Amino acid sequence: MHKAARSDVHQLAAVLARAMEDDPVICWVIPRPETRRRVLPRFFAAMIRHLYLPTDEVYTTGNLDAAALWLPPGNAAPATSDVLRLASRVLLLLPLVGRALIRAPGMLRLLDAHHPKEPHYYLALLGTEPARQGHGIGSAMLETQLARCDAEGIPAYLESSNGRNVPLYARHGFEVTKELVLAPSGPSMWLMWRAPRSIGHTLRPDFG
Repeated sequence: MHKAARSDVHQLAAVLARAMEDDPVICWVIPRPETRRRVLPRFFAAMIRHLYLPTDEVYTTGNLDAAALWLPPGNAAPATSDVLRLASRVLLLLPLVGRALIRAPGMLRLLDAHHPKEPHYYLALLGTEPARQGHGIGSAMLETQLARCDAEGIPAYLESSNGRNVPLYARHGFEVTKELVLAPSGPSMWLMWRAPRSIGHTLRPDFG
């Protein structure tokens, strides 16, 4: 695992778009598959370039088949207005179903309201090329960064938009603090917190 460069942005955005194309929350916000395939690469490219690369906490693999977007302590999670401003750049280029414009702001404000105030490393997004999923790549990327959290004695936080990923994060020490239902007919997000472990405790990689 190494830090990503600006030259990696488009490839990593494409990987994240393919990894997240069937994500329950993204499908709820952007229901049409063809729209997701057109919008997501551009949105993730803008997100990486403008919100995460400036903090120098975007990580990838040697062949760029996975990406992890982190924010370090002292850097607030992107505000709703920041995310919507980036989205508007994409929406100027591509038509988006109207319900996305209705659902996304409320969802982002809800996440903002529940974001912890205590200093922590924030995992905003972790995605692996679909053909490479199940090979332990995501776990290896998690383990490397969480070892840093442990060494510095700093917690980590994430919001899982897919219930299938909750056990993976739990194996790495994250605990669900709240299941957040986005709307009466909408999906859930699982807010997960990980207290730092004592140095010398080794996380078990997941190669399954």
